[in-house]
Amino acid sequence: MKYLFIVQGEGRGHLTQAISLSQILRRHGHEIVEVLVGKNSNSEIPEFFVDKIGTKVHKFDTPAFALSTSEKKIKIWKTIISNVTLGKLKKYYKSTEFIHERIKKCKPDAVVNFYDMMAGWTNFIYRETTPFINLGHTFLIDHPDYTIHSKNKHEKLLLRINNALCSIGATKILALSFYPMQKYHRGNMIVVPPLMREEVKKLNPINGEFILGYMVRNGYLNEVKQWHRKNQHVELHIFSDKNEIELNPNFVMHGIDDEVFLYYLEKCSGYITTAGFESICEAMYLGKPVLMVPTHLEQEINAADAVLAGAGISSNSYDIGKLLEYIESAPEKSDTFNKWVDSAEEIFLHQLTTI
Repeated sequence: MKYLFIVQGEGRGHLTQAISLSQILRRHGHEIVEVLVGKNSNSEIPEFFVDKIGTKVHKFDTPAFALSTSEKKIKIWKTIISNVTLGKLKKYYKSTEFIHERIKKCKPDAVVNFYDMMAGWTNFIYRETTPFINLGHTFLIDHPDYTIHSKNKHEKLLLRINNALCSIGATKILALSFYPMQKYHRGNMIVVPPLMREEVKKLNPINGEFILGYMVRNGYLNEVKQWHRKNQHVELHIFSDKNEIELNPNFVMHGIDDEVFLYYLEKCSGYITTAGFESICEAMYLGKPVLMVPTHLEQEINAADAVLAGAGISSNSYDIGKLLEYIESAPEKSDTFNKWVDSAEEIFLHQLTTI
C-alpha cells in the first residue's frame, strides 16, 4: 500500500513517530510516497528528520504555539488569538489547498495524520475520499476508561476541540498509550502502543553519571543554568536549538542532533524534559528515570499519565535535585512497558492495512 504522512512539526515527538512508522511499513513492503510537515513560516524542518524519513518532504504553514513573556509556558488563549489574524487564516487556507493537491497528485491508499490540524481542515473543506488515519496520545482523553484529567475545564475543552479539528473525517483514530486499555466499543478509536524507532531499540543502556536534558525554550534553559550554578558537581548535557557550547566542564549545551542525543540517552542516569510523549517513551524503554516539567495542558496530561506508568516524577520547575533523589530510590525497571512497545509492529500493520 501507499501512504502519505502529514506531520505536526512542533518539537521532535511527532517527527520521530513518523520515522518509526515509516520503518515498520517499509519492512513489510509498503511505500511512503511523500511527507508533509506543518511548521510555522519562521522555522525549518530538522535535518535528522529529512535524513531519516527516506522520501520527499514538503513544509506547509500550520498554527504555532505562543509563549508567555518568560518563554516557559505555552499560553492557550494567546495561541488562539495570535493564529486567527486575517493574514494567518489566508496562509492556513493555502495549506489546505496544498495538502489537497499533494493527495490528488500522489494518490495514496491512505493518509496518516500525526496530529496536525490542517489535515482535519483539508478533509472538512475538500471532503477527501482517501481514508485518513489519525495518530496521537492526546486522543486518549476521550476514552471512557482514561483516568488522567485536568482541573482546568477551559483548557481541557480546548484540547478536546483541537482533537476534533485534527480528526475531522478520520476513518480511524489510533490513540497512543503508555499501557494497554480496554477496547472502546463506540466511535472509531483504537488504543495502540507507542511507536519506537529501531535506533532506540538497538541501544544497550548503561547507567552513567550525568543528567541529560532536551529543551528549546529560553526560560527553562535559564532555570537549569541557575540550578547548576549551585550544583556544579552534577554533570549536565542539555540539547537545545542553541549552538554547542561548554558553559563549564560539567555543563555542556548541544545543538539538536538526533544521533548524538541517542548516544547520551543510552548512557545517562536520568532525563529532564518538557513532557513530550515520544521523548518520555524513549527514556522509559531504556529504563531512564524522567523529570517532566510540562509547558501546556497536553504535556500536563502526558506527564501525569507517565508518572502513573512509572516513568518518573512531574514538577513545575527544573529542580534537578528532585530527580537525583528519585533515582536513588527508583524501583527496578519492569519489562511490561517494553513488551507493550514491542507489540506495536503487528498492531500498526493490522490497523493500517485493514481500512
